[in-house]
Formats: sequence, structure tokens, C-alpha cells
Amino acid sequence: MEDLILKQSFWQQPTKQVMDELKTTNQGLSTNEAENRVKQYGKNVLETKGNTSMLQKFIAQFKDLMIIVLLVAAVISIFVGEGVDAIIILLVVVLNAVFGVFQESKAEEAIDALQELSAPHANVKRDGKVQTIKSEDLVPGDVVLLEAGDIVPADLRLIESASIKMEEAALTGESVPVNKSVDVIPEDNPPLGDRKNMAFMNSNVTFGRGEGIVTGTGMKTEVGRIADLINNAEETTTPLQANLAKLSKTLTYLILAIAVIVFVVGLARGQETLINMFLTAISLAVAAIPEGLPAIVTITLALGTQRMAKRNAIIRKLPAVETLGSTEIIASDKTGTLTQNKMTVEKVFIDNQLNDAGQVKPDELAEDHRLFDLMILNNDTKKIDGDLVGDPTETALIAFNDNHDYSSDNVINRLKRVAEVPFDSERKLMSTVNELGDGKYLLTVKGAPDELLKRTTKFDVNGQISPMTDAEIDLIQDTNHHLATQAIRVLGFAYQILNEVPNELESDKVEKDLVFAGLIGMIDPERPEVAQAVKEAQEAGIRSLMITGDHRDTAAAIAKRLGMITDEQIDTAVITGAELDQMDETEFAKKVDQFSVYARVAPEHKVRIVNAWQKKGKIVAMTGDGVNDAPSLKQADIGVAMGITGTEVSKSASDMILADDNFSTIVIAVEEGRKVFANIQKAIQYLLSANLGEVLTLFVMTMMGWAILAPVHILWINLVTDTFPAIALGLEPAENNVMKQKPRGKAASFLSGGVAGNIIYQGLLEGFITLFVYTMALTFPAHAGSELIHADALTMAFATLGLIQLFHAFNSKSIRGSIFSATTWKNKFFNWSILASFLLLSATIFVPGLNGIFHVSFLNLLQWLIVIGSSLMMIVIVEIVKFVQRRMGV
Repeated sequence: MEDLILKQSFWQQPTKQVMDELKTTNQGLSTNEAENRVKQYGKNVLETKGNTSMLQKFIAQFKDLMIIVLLVAAVISIFVGEGVDAIIILLVVVLNAVFGVFQESKAEEAIDALQELSAPHANVKRDGKVQTIKSEDLVPGDVVLLEAGDIVPADLRLIESASIKMEEAALTGESVPVNKSVDVIPEDNPPLGDRKNMAFMNSNVTFGRGEGIVTGTGMKTEVGRIADLINNAEETTTPLQANLAKLSKTLTYLILAIAVIVFVVGLARGQETLINMFLTAISLAVAAIPEGLPAIVTITLALGTQRMAKRNAIIRKLPAVETLGSTEIIASDKTGTLTQNKMTVEKVFIDNQLNDAGQVKPDELAEDHRLFDLMILNNDTKKIDGDLVGDPTETALIAFNDNHDYSSDNVINRLKRVAEVPFDSERKLMSTVNELGDGKYLLTVKGAPDELLKRTTKFDVNGQISPMTDAEIDLIQDTNHHLATQAIRVLGFAYQILNEVPNELESDKVEKDLVFAGLIGMIDPERPEVAQAVKEAQEAGIRSLMITGDHRDTAAAIAKRLGMITDEQIDTAVITGAELDQMDETEFAKKVDQFSVYARVAPEHKVRIVNAWQKKGKIVAMTGDGVNDAPSLKQADIGVAMGITGTEVSKSASDMILADDNFSTIVIAVEEGRKVFANIQKAIQYLLSANLGEVLTLFVMTMMGWAILAPVHILWINLVTDTFPAIALGLEPAENNVMKQKPRGKAASFLSGGVAGNIIYQGLLEGFITLFVYTMALTFPAHAGSELIHADALTMAFATLGLIQLFHAFNSKSIRGSIFSATTWKNKFFNWSILASFLLLSATIFVPGLNGIFHVSFLNLLQWLIVIGSSLMMIVIVEIVKFVQRRMGV
């Protein structure tokens, strides 16, 4: 029977056939049969992947090539006797690994969150009696009883419905509760939102009651399919991770090549011993390795997350900060993300005129118009602790009046309900009878305008009742159609004054000869700030897409209001899930550029859309708040979940959470991400050009047979100049044009945009200036004696190499911009870091005892002037190059 269940389209089958296929009755299963089916189908729970242990996750952090390079550097440092430096490097590596373990978002968290949404218990019929059992013990064929407030415990085919409504927004994207029925649906594969006779696991019953037969449990439910998609979503590599991996590999090859060349050439010259040349090669390797880079990247990202958190963007994975900056596509769920997920009265048709809701004043008009009383009385909304609880459509009617100073409580207390005819999905109407006083009663009727007009004979204008004419009917129908084309949900209201409460409360006996009072148009409105955010994204070269489970017309109308599409694009830029199913991957890949709105889609469609853009080389951000968004959030390069309306499932599957559910926060986060990338790029340019200068200095000294800088010199310079200034570059404020640039895309790296060229010429420049000072010191010695000459020359080279890097840090504050601007001294941490680094560097020369440890000598005033003057040339030359580049439009 298991294979049979998988193949059945239960929505297409009458109740009797469903029972026969599942071998059950409306009295439910026997206890023995239920126990047998538990063994056959398993528990009604969601499965997760095998969890990796904490140790496995920790070890996995050391697979990164840069980490391996750093471990090699630590071993080298121990070999040359620099144990302190080795300890520092190892601490950086271990802390980086620990941080990585706790930052990673794992799929099992999302599945656990899905499981927590499930109902703990269910009311079922077993052995012909109603019993309460654990939901995990449900099996196919069980008959489940549902009522308002219940969470659906499994997928069901409804066999009985008493005006039952279900809220399925988290699963389907439908913004309002769905009216369910038991009628057969003939289509072969309708979207989930159109399967009116099915109830899905984890959806909520908001109104009415009903019964259903379990058709699927655990991983065989629609939620189970989502859990499977989450489990099988591919782990994507972020641009940051790809960039660092590529950079690490390149550096490793270069470092090994240079070290080998120096070692071989040194031996070939015959002037050095094997051990000396080996130590020299090690010094070169130490000079070339940017051991502070992983720590600097981590710190820069961490600081970025703190800034984002202050602006309501909470980062769950550190690399996501930088990924945001390279985003090219933002694929956004509609309900609760682009819209407020709250039905709101937008239009009021009264006195034969259509008005914006803001122009209507119930507190002033209510005396002559019954429409506002009808909105309140024909309504089942409850107030609990000041909150409106009930159907979103009805709560919107109460909120409209209360917000316009017309108290719903006063109306309800004044006009007590004494009878009602409940809503029915066939007649699409609901009626109540309320006391008016003086022996009179008010019949209120609410529902679909077309159905209401069939029962209406009069209309009310300014309190004056007149016979309904064809002209009025045409006007009302045209208004209804006009609002419907804008995806506005329309309700009609009518009434009648009765002398007594009807004896027979049936539709055909009560709902007749009505007086038409007006129309109310409602919509789940777009968030007011989203249109501007979409515009800013467009200016930044980012394309915004809408992906929703809602209807085509609703999605298109909201997209048009947000500026995602124009009137001319409605026919070509909007596609439904059913239309998408008719396309193969090749056709969809060709047409994906033309679609901006995807309506009536299923979870697998969202994953498919994300995949299509990723295959085109685009970096995709996916936003959402529902269970149905979780697989695509995990698949996307960066998943963005809503913090307020978002389910725990979507949050667990995401990389970033919006604390304020504000779409515009995404644009703010993109700006922050671009700033983070720019600052990391500045730090990398600074570090690698400095290390290249060190390598060039040591390489030439070795080739020329000169006395060379010792490993202790290089390690101290790296420690002093690579740490604080590089971290401080990560705190640089964003440059003015950061959101006017196009996304750099997946192909870009930290070395693109001219940075690689800058590193080369600036590194060569640092090396040449240092060697120039060294040769000058040898040519014009300040002291007699060859030992002093060489000591002074090495000290001047050491001081120059350190100072030149500190001055170069100012150059690195902008890849192209001049340092002579108002923002040069704005970064106070940078200023203090340069001062601290200068003092640490100078202390090795000035402080007695330290200069002995570092094998340096005191310098006189002239020597210091030469060192400082030569180091300042770094700023002058780089500024000239930047000026030329700007003039040439580079």
C-alpha cells in the first residue's frame, strides 16, 4: 500500500474511494491495525542527516590551504627559534577554527525547527471512539478531527468540513486563510494553495471544524518534502571563501618557488653553508606568508556583523557579510517580506463613489451610513489583551474602524448579536441578526459582491434608500472588477431592518430583499519603504525578483506597485509555477532573464529558480519567512530570513536574519557587505605589497651576497606593521560611491580591479626604497669599522622597511582615492594603531637591551632623516600614480 499512497492524487478522488484506497472507514482504524501501520510506515516525524560530531567539525576547519600555510609558518618559526611567534600563529589558527565551528549553520537545525512546529497531539478516531494520541503515532488511514486553533498533524484528505479555514502562508505563501471543502478537484497537479480539499502538516486551523483522513506522514508529507530539499541542498562556497582559497594557493606556490630559487642560487654561489642557506630560505618564507590575514579577515567580518546588527541585520555566518556585497540577484518572497502580511482596508465604495481608505471618516459618517456598523457586527474577531484575533480579513475591518476613532467595542455592546447564518463556501455569504431596540432587528450580510447583488433590491446613498437599478448594478460590478484587477480583495455589505428574529435561519429565507450598503477593498499592502529599497538596489546594479505562492494577479499588482515591473511587462515578466513546470531546464535557462515575478510556486520551484541564476554565474540572495522558503534559503548564496514573522525553520536555514523584517535593511546590509569587501581588499593590498617588499629586500640582499635582515627582524616587522594597521583598515568608513557601482560578480577576486597591479608595483617600490637606504648607508657610513657600517646599514634598512609600511597604510585607505581628503584622519582607531606600531618599532632601536636582542644599533639624526625622508617617498610616489590613474579613468 505504501507505493500506492505515493502515486495517488487524493484530491481527485471522492471520499469513498479515498477510504477504500487507504483501507479505512469514517470510524477510523483499529488499534491493532494502527500499530501494524506504524511498523510499516514508521513514526510521523521528520528525518535529519547524520549529525557530524563537534570534533569532526573542528578538524574540518583545518582543510583550508591558508590555515595549512600558517601551520607550516608556525613550524618554521619554531625551527628558527621564534617560539613566541609560533605560539601567536597557532593561537590565531585555533581561535579561527573554534569560531568557524560555532558560526556554521547546519541543515539539522532547520529540520529540528520544522519538527518543533508539529502538533504534539492529535484527536483521532480509533476503534470507533475519539482518542487523543501523540502526533508521531499517526499513520495513513487515521481519521483526524480538527477545530479552530489546531495545528494539522499530518497531510489529510478532508472528508467533512463545517466552514473550516486554514492558514497556510508559511507553506504556500498564501496571504489569507484558505476556505477548505470536501469537493473533488479534477486537475492533475494543482498548486498546493489550490488543493482545497487537502490539509497539510503544520498549517493552522483558523475557523470552523472538520475531519480528514491521513494520506501522508513524516517525510511523505509536503513538509517532509521540504525537509528533504533542505537535507539535499548543495553547500555553496561563498565568494570570500573562494577568494581566500585561490589567494592561499597562489601565495603557497610563489613562496615555495622563491624559497627554492634563493636556496639553490645561494648554494651555487658557494659563499654560504647548506644550513645558512636553508635558514635564509626559511626567512624568505616567513617574510612572504601573511600570517595575520585570516585573523584580519575574521576580525573585519566580525566588526561588520556588529555594525549590521545595530542596523537590524543579524549575521549567522561570517562569510555572509562579504557575500552580500557581491549580490547580483535578490529573490524575495512576497508575503511578509515585500508586504506587511496583514490585510488592510485600502478602498471604500460608499454613496456610489470609490474612495481611498484614508479619505473616509467613519466617526463622522456612521450616523447616516450603516456600512461601518455592518463591518463591525458581521465579524467574529476577538480582542485578547488588546490584540485582534481571528480571520485576517475580519480583523482588518475592525482595525479600520478602531483606527479611525469609531469604536468597535461600543457598536458591539450597543447592538447585541442574537442570531447568525454562518459563512458557507458555496453561497459565499455570512449573516448576523443584531438588536436595534424598540423591537427592531438589524440583519447584516457580508460576502462576495456578485452573490450579494443577487439578493439585493435596494441601495443606500447618504442614508436614503432607493430601488436598485441596472445603472447601480453596473457601477457596483465595474467597481468590483476594477479593484480585482489590482489584486484587491473585495467584500460587499448589505442589510435589512427586521421586526422579529426569523424562525428559520436559512439563507433563502433570510438573505433576500437586501439594501446594498457598500464595498470594502482590502489587500496585504506592500511595506512603505520597499519601493525605495528596490530602486536603490536597481541603482546598485542588483535585480529584485518576487517569488510567491500567491495568485498571479496579486503578485503582479504588488510587483508593479513596488517598481519591479511595468504595465508593459505584466504579460512577459510574470510566470506561474504551472507554466514553469512546462519548461525544461534548457528553455528555462534561456528565458530566466525575462522573468521578474514568479507566482503560485512550490518550494522546489524556488530552488530551481535560484539554481538557474547560479548557473548563469550570478550571486543570489533569497529572502523569505515561511517553511516553504527554507530549501531555497539554504540553496542560495545567501539566505535572508525574517526575524519577526519568520519561522524558526527559515531562520535556521538562513545566513542572515532581518530583525525588523524590513526589506530595505537588505539594501543597507549590501552596502555594509560592499564596505567589508573593500576594506578586506585594502588590507590584502597593504599586507601583500608589504610582504613583497620584504621578499624583494631579502632576495636581492641574498643574491648580492650582502648581510641580510635576520628572521627576528622580519617577524617583528610583520607583527608590528601587519596587525594593528591592517585591522584598522577594516574599520574604514564606506566610500561615497560604493552603492553606485555594479556588483563585482562571482568572477571578481580580492586581486581584481587593479589591486594585483598595485600590489606588484607598490611591493617593488617598498623593496627598492629599502635597498636604496641600505646601499646609501654602506656608501656613506656614519661610523668607522666594517662591523658598525653593516650594523648601521641593517638598522637603517630595518627601520625603513618598518616605517615605509606604516606610511603605506595611509596609501591603502583607498584603492584609487587620494589620502589628502577630509576623511583621512576620521578613523581614530587607525590613527592610534599607526602611533602604537611606530612606538613598538622604534623601541627596538631606542630602548637599551631591546636593540641587543634585535641586533640593531643606535642611529644619529642624519640617519633618521634619511630613513624618514625615504619612507615618505612611498606616499608621494603612490599618490602620483593614483592621480594618473584617476585622470586616465582607471
